[in-house]
Amino acid sequence: MIALVTGANRGIGREVARQLVEAGHTVLVTARSADAAAGVAAELGPDAHPLRLDVTSTDDVVRCAADVADRFGVLDALVNNAAITYDTWQRAADADLDVVRDAAETNLYGPWRLVQALLPLLRASRHGRIVNVSSEAASLAGMGGGTPAYTVSKVGLNALTRMLAAELRPDRILVNAVCPGWVATDMGGPGGRPVTAGAASVVWAVTLPDDGPTGGFFRDGRPLRW
Repeated sequence: MIALVTGANRGIGREVARQLVEAGHTVLVTARSADAAAGVAAELGPDAHPLRLDVTSTDDVVRCAADVADRFGVLDALVNNAAITYDTWQRAADADLDVVRDAAETNLYGPWRLVQALLPLLRASRHGRIVNVSSEAASLAGMGGGTPAYTVSKVGLNALTRMLAAELRPDRILVNAVCPGWVATDMGGPGGRPVTAGAASVVWAVTLPDDGPTGGFFRDGRPLRW
């Protein structure tokens, strides 16, 4: 399997890449910094390939798709992990909308751009998978106030997951959203569960069998309420 992981230079993305390489897969390790991507890939071994990618840049996304096409001709899994702005200091009633827009560029439009650019390569796979790393904070069923930029962008990502799952079902591409849980990363802060556990939740969706679910929202392989 050939998988591309965004935001793979640290945290959950890095651990997802490590677990996939450990399982024998080829992983494209992407980061906004070429040096950061190269450093992680060197640590993970010959099955990890660095690729500079800023998901907010259309030029970067187009170049990324061309690179993958030239080198591999196919992509089996896209893990949309890159995310920013866990804005605990904001409330929706008086949020800085520039902060909200910036979050959406990375957390929603970034994955959307990548899916559109990489879809021909995913369609070329016999086992296409798209995994959108989301958050239970985006569950409408239990939503409260706070973190408006992060939450609204992840709600949009969940909606995109449902639409893509329905549209790509004829292509046998499985599309799911995964909440890794509260994980002790730079974004999550101390006190969360180990990053290995959060990443394993994502890897579960990447490695689903062909008859696995699509259009779902999961944590640790169990459904969450939308």
